[in-house]
Amino acid sequence: MKNLLISIVAILAFGTQFNAQEISPYIKIGTTTETIQQASEKIVAVLKENSFTVLGEYNPSNKSDLKVIAFTRNDIKNTVIKVKDRGALAAIYKIGLVKEGEKVIMSYTNPEYILRAYLGDHYTKYKNTLGAFSTDLRSALSSVGSEFEPFGGSVDADKLKKYHYKIMMPYFTDPIEIKEFSSFKEGLTTIEANLKAKKGNTKKVYELVYTSEEVAVFGVALQSNEDGEAYFLPKIGEAHAAALPYEIILQGKEATMLHGKYRLALHWPELTMGTFMTIMSTPGDIEDTLEQLCQ
Repeated sequence: MKNLLISIVAILAFGTQFNAQEISPYIKIGTTTETIQQASEKIVAVLKENSFTVLGEYNPSNKSDLKVIAFTRNDIKNTVIKVKDRGALAAIYKIGLVKEGEKVIMSYTNPEYILRAYLGDHYTKYKNTLGAFSTDLRSALSSVGSEFEPFGGSVDADKLKKYHYKIMMPYFTDPIEIKEFSSFKEGLTTIEANLKAKKGNTKKVYELVYTSEEVAVFGVALQSNEDGEAYFLPKIGEAHAAALPYEIILQGKEATMLHGKYRLALHWPELTMGTFMTIMSTPGDIEDTLEQLCQ
């Protein structure tokens, strides 16, 4: 009887593990022998033809072998803003182009992964709308690739809404408060002016503003060779270029950012602690840089 009970428990445990849905942060579209510029132009055209809005493009680490295209669509943009706790961060998706040898690997941030992580319990409420976005994106990009294979590690779907890298590490709900302005208008004007001036060795990749809701998201290129993308990206993996750029979100009077120990780990979930330790200063460096944009 005792052995029978042990067997049943083992089977149930295995079944639970087997049925657990693992989700990866990126989807590989495919590879191409075209140049990054040619592939980028084709992807941008496809996105626009299928009602997606391209917000900006740039080369992470200032490398011509890396390219990111940031985009959104009205339905997802108008849905995620309903989630008051920084839901607007889930409005923007990125396509990453990485040259390896004679080929360019094309990928994009997996909407389901990001939405589950950033919307938390609200994900289920808006699942149908959000699912249509993901399906339509894949359909649109099928004209430039056919692989659509997940990669970049994986996280149990149910754990994404409360994801953290290790014990005592921050969650999505532990943002860093950068600055409180006197008004949304002051915050918007200040950050825009500093980005225009490229303060802190930064560059604006995109800006998404919800005027009536007083919310704005800024995608910021970290261009310092000493402590920016050129420093940390080669250490943790350029294949995940679509994780970038980093964001500032302004909600009302308050500007915040996701904690680096959360934001980087979420987009590189297979990082070992040893590798993470090689960029131990990076979360603080990013915070220091983004703070300059709010001064």
